[in-house]
Amino acid sequence: MVQYNFKKITVVPNGKDFVDIILSRTQRQTPTVVHKGYAISRLRQFYMRKVKYTQQNFHEKLSTIIDEFPRLDDIHPFYGDLLHVLYNKDHYKLALGQINTARNLISKIAKDYVKLLKYGDSLYRCKSLKVAALGRMCTVMKRIGPSLAYLEQIRQHMARLPSIDPNTRTILICGYPNVGKSSFINKITRADVDVQPYAFTTKSLFVGHTDYKYLRYQVIDTPGILDRPFEDRNIIEMCSITALAHLRAAVLFFLDVSGSCGYSIAQQAALFHSIKSLFMNKPLTIVCNKTDLQPLEGISEEDMKLVMEMKSEAMKTLVAQGGEATNDDDVLLTMSTLTEEGVIAVKNAACERLLNQRVEMKMKSKKINDCLNRFHVAMPKPRDQKERPPCIPQAVLEAKAKEAAEKEKRKTEKDLEDENGGAGVYSASLKKNYILANDEWKEDVLPEILDGHNVYDFIDPDILQRLEELEQEEGIRQAEEGDEDFEMDGEELTPEEKEALAEIRKKKSLLIQEHRMKKSTAESRPTVPRKFDKDRKFTTERMGRQLSAMGVDPSKAINRLRERSLSRRGRKRERSTDRGHDDGGAMDMDVDQPNKKLRLRSTSRSRSRSRPPNEVVPGEGFKDSFQKSKAIKLFKNSAKKRNKDARRGEADRVIPTLKPKHLFSGKRSIGKTQRR
Repeated sequence: MVQYNFKKITVVPNGKDFVDIILSRTQRQTPTVVHKGYAISRLRQFYMRKVKYTQQNFHEKLSTIIDEFPRLDDIHPFYGDLLHVLYNKDHYKLALGQINTARNLISKIAKDYVKLLKYGDSLYRCKSLKVAALGRMCTVMKRIGPSLAYLEQIRQHMARLPSIDPNTRTILICGYPNVGKSSFINKITRADVDVQPYAFTTKSLFVGHTDYKYLRYQVIDTPGILDRPFEDRNIIEMCSITALAHLRAAVLFFLDVSGSCGYSIAQQAALFHSIKSLFMNKPLTIVCNKTDLQPLEGISEEDMKLVMEMKSEAMKTLVAQGGEATNDDDVLLTMSTLTEEGVIAVKNAACERLLNQRVEMKMKSKKINDCLNRFHVAMPKPRDQKERPPCIPQAVLEAKAKEAAEKEKRKTEKDLEDENGGAGVYSASLKKNYILANDEWKEDVLPEILDGHNVYDFIDPDILQRLEELEQEEGIRQAEEGDEDFEMDGEELTPEEKEALAEIRKKKSLLIQEHRMKKSTAESRPTVPRKFDKDRKFTTERMGRQLSAMGVDPSKAINRLRERSLSRRGRKRERSTDRGHDDGGAMDMDVDQPNKKLRLRSTSRSRSRSRPPNEVVPGEGFKDSFQKSKAIKLFKNSAKKRNKDARRGEADRVIPTLKPKHLFSGKRSIGKTQRR
């Protein structure tokens, strides 16, 4: 768990912004209206409140800055020395001290001026004291402006520091510049450290995380170190020295045996001996990198002697509590980050040695006694000399053997493809899963169709004869169906009747086609009055001619149409028998009325009959009057809300203006305000 998170430190404003923030908050959070007619006690309280509120805001903001910045004496020595290397401990403490002094000065100024405001005798004097108090507070803040700017720069830099937990399992990588440290951390973790072919690519500490035996390890990549006096090392090198000095970690000292880093093995050995005091009580592993360029066995005898001396020194690093030298198998390792040969072995060796050391230290601590008292390991003793091997039932053994056989990897098409030359060379067989009577038939070549050959076995020799029989049978059935079309009610028709029936069917089909044509264009065709129908297609004369031509008497149909047309236009009223009897025989025949009024009066006019609203009209879709009245009632209920809201219909979604601007904006004038 990370104990130090410097990313949560609040932003430190500069002196001018600090003053603006506090004064604007005072203006917003305290009363602003005062009159000289107020009592003097009220005036004093008004200005005392402003001075106290300003002092409280300054105190809160400055206290937040002081509390959030870490105290170098209270945090882990690693972070304390790291901050000292990066920012200079003296300047850092001096800046925080000036902030604390400014906080005390502002509190003292507020206390003094509140005491003076208690004896203010007028509005002018109280206001002057308030202005003086706030002015002196702002002057104090402007004087510490450089310290605030310095702390803001430190905050920004600290927010970019990696989150390192000094107490967790840690692997530390060190060595000369450009020996492959960043490449190694990129291989074993998900870190993305920049790798370049020149020295000092890594200028600060970088952290990655890896897992080993279900435990999380943090891996720290340190900048390169040069072999020179301690006083001459720069800030970049001092970051590495600080990490080596204060972190309980497994150390990997990288050695470039190829010399491509620009430094010889002798120079790297000299660096190792100069900083070996920092390796005490830590599991140390010497890693010979870049073996792809120069194997370890191929170096000169002098260089090999230096490497062996470094190995002997590394074996003495764990004699902390009087222990013996460690096993030399994991002290000197070789690898190549380019080919990834030996990378995982180096990681596993470092993690295993660190884990063993931490367990050994915990076992030697006093806390382990409290834990051991809770454990009891039972060691059973044999009661006699009889051998009692484990008895496993045969069914269980068979089941285990069956499971083992099932677990054997079945070869897939991908495996077969890789074994037989890869993609483009191997072609999967689609026939090997065919279910045939004989497995040898699976790979047989199917006969091809070419000029009627090779498919004779699959053709019926009598197929043409059977096809001809089917065609003859079909022709007979079609002829029978054609003869049945001219039968009506099971009786044979005469030739004249057959001709008339054929004519009627032909006419019927023509009418249907004409109706479909008219129906398809009915929406786009305008309605034409009868008197403008120049073609006169539908007239009684034409109908009479057509019916007469078919041998049908058209007189009844024509009379019926004429009666209907007369009832629509209106016809002359017949004389009643009573009036005819009184007036004599001269009045028996119809005579045209000479007078227009009498003629209009005599014609019968069709009168519309009123119908009850719940009466069912054919075509409306209701089965009875009760259902229709219920539908009308539901329609009226659904329209009530729309009518109440003045909606035009169901699709009216207009949202009215609930607060008209001309009634709810502007200043009130003199007069009634009841409408507002």
